[in-house]
Amino acid sequence: MTIDAAVTEPPPALEVTGRRGSGGSTLARYILIRFLLIFPTVLILVTLVFFLIRMTGDPITAALGGRLPADQLAERIHEAGYDRNIFIQYFEYLGQIFTFDFGTTITDKQPVIHVLATYGLATLELVLYSLVVAFIVGIPLGMVAAAMRDRWPDAVLRVSAILFYATPVFFAGLVAKLVFSVWLGWLPVSGRANVRTEIALNRDGGTGIYLIDAIASGNPNYVWDVLSHAILPALTLGLLTAGIFLRLVRTNVIGTYNMPYIDAARSRGVRESRLVRTHAYKPALIPIITVIGLQIALMLGGAVLTETTFEWKGLGFQLAAYLSARDFVAVQGIVAMIAIIVAVTNFLVDIIAAFIDPRVRY
Repeated sequence: MTIDAAVTEPPPALEVTGRRGSGGSTLARYILIRFLLIFPTVLILVTLVFFLIRMTGDPITAALGGRLPADQLAERIHEAGYDRNIFIQYFEYLGQIFTFDFGTTITDKQPVIHVLATYGLATLELVLYSLVVAFIVGIPLGMVAAAMRDRWPDAVLRVSAILFYATPVFFAGLVAKLVFSVWLGWLPVSGRANVRTEIALNRDGGTGIYLIDAIASGNPNYVWDVLSHAILPALTLGLLTAGIFLRLVRTNVIGTYNMPYIDAARSRGVRESRLVRTHAYKPALIPIITVIGLQIALMLGGAVLTETTFEWKGLGFQLAAYLSARDFVAVQGIVAMIAIIVAVTNFLVDIIAAFIDPRVRY
């Protein structure tokens, strides 16, 4: 390899093809194994939620106990089958999940799958906004911290990353509302849009993702209204992950500095800022891709507090409401769906990472 080639291209990743078969068969085996791992992951999570919830008693008594006479309560329990053996109920519930039947909520008599379809897109929209914030904030600041390593900007950014990650989501949300909504009056306090915009966007159906519907309407006022409502929730949830991205990018860019092709570029007089921006940047993104699946799980967990704080009516908001009402059928269904989403997301991220960096294959 010539010096010019070493400067323009990082060294190829070491491809681990295993003891048997070609690299292609190794990749196929890796994909198959990762896909099969989805099922035990979801099974373990669903099982834990089912038995932990049932430790408090049957869902009918939990939701309606004290509000119905004893004979009516017993009749409702019998009709729902909650007086049967717990293991019979468990295996029956597993069978329902495999057919995507998550039951019917006790408090408002809605199919749980309908609740998931109605509010899931709102949570998806919030998570996408938050990922954008995490990428915009975490990756550039991580590169700055690496370029200014062991100097005061690096120290400030490292402390900021710890604060981003360690600050409770609900506390950050309350402070953001107090400052930007109450004191300064710059942004809305809560909701996904004002009432007029919501009526207009829901009038003709739409996708359920307000930003797409607002853009499709062609009305810039609707677009700004949707975005202004999303800024504080997205910042609150996105900065949590931005702190993780900042630390990862900083650590990996600094590690890349020790590679031979970086030394070759430096010997040719390439500026440090260009080394970070051009040569050390792309290899540092691989760890970011591999942890996105875990961050999706973190964001879905944080969405419960974020949506409750900002009254963002998504799955997290509904989950908090059903927990307050002790509607454990709804809680089981929502948590099961979140488990499926997280497991599938991790599978997709692992496959993308395997195509980018063959070293992650078995």
